[in-house]
Formats: sequence, structure tokens, C-alpha cells
Amino acid sequence: MKVAIPQVGSVERKDLKHIKENIQKILPNTKSIIIEGVMMLPQGAYTSLRKQYNSSLLLNTIREYPKKTRADMILGITAADLYASQLNFVFGEAELAGKAAVISLRRLKPEVYNEPKNQTLFLERAVKEAVHEIGHVIGLPHCSDPSCVMSFSNDIGAVDEKKRQFCTKCSGRLSVLIL
Repeated sequence: MKVAIPQVGSVERKDLKHIKENIQKILPNTKSIIIEGVMMLPQGAYTSLRKQYNSSLLLNTIREYPKKTRADMILGITAADLYASQLNFVFGEAELAGKAAVISLRRLKPEVYNEPKNQTLFLERAVKEAVHEIGHVIGLPHCSDPSCVMSFSNDIGAVDEKKRQFCTKCSGRLSVLIL
């Protein structure tokens, strides 16, 4: 499986590289590539009243990249704050059993919660959310096990509680889906 990772807006290259390398460790037989250049955030996805980007509209733009990269899926990574319909914010969004996903690094940073900067914690959160959204693209739904990477996270505490790996049940589903 090949995952293309475009930088969407301003994102640290070293953060992209860390996420890319860990996706390959967690998902065997996966090759991740960082797309050169920067994909601009679509202004049509920006909601000035909220000062956030609509993740669904951003996902529509990201969806076009697999055609250009010959990847099985694309995982856009942005530092922009994202929201989805009826939600104040989202850490990411994906097409279930589709081709595209996006994650936002914005609310994964400890300093957003008035905590000291902690690059290790930030990157751990980013890897979890990347793997979570890739799981959705592969076809996995949310999991009821709060320690599974596929559990739903509606706050940063839930992100911290889950592990970066799939539970036994989701691992079994994953092995069937990626055959």
C-alpha cells in the first residue's frame, strides 16, 4: 500500500518526516512518500466567522492528489484548525473505504491547552491521528476500545488515552481489508 503525504499549508518538514516513518512502522507493507512542494489551503474551505477550515471541503481538494502520485491513498497534513459539520473542531477526517484523509496538527500541540511545549507528546499525538485516519480510508470504523488507535477522539484526553496500534479486533479486520 502506498500513502502519499502532501504538506497542506505551513507544516514543519521534520514533523512530516516523523509521521511518514512511523506510518511505515505501524502499518507493515506500507510505503509512505512525502509529496514535494506545498499544497495551498483552499480559500473556499475557510470560514472567517470560525477562523477555521471546513475539513470536508479540504478533503475534496486533497482527493485529487492520488491521481497525480499513483498512490493508493493520500493523507494531507496541515497546521490549520479544522472543523466539520456540527462539530467545534476535528483532529482529522477521512473517507471511509475511500482514497483521502486529512489531519490537523493544530490542536495536537500541548501549548494549545496551556501546557508546556512537548515535541515528543505532539509527535505521538500526530502519529496516532495519522494512523487513525488511514485506518478509516482502509475501511475500519471507530472502535469501542478506548486504547485502540481507531477509537473516536472528541478531545485531547481521548487522543492521549489511545495507543498508536490497533486492538486485536481491529488488527484482524485490517488484515482482511488490506489483502
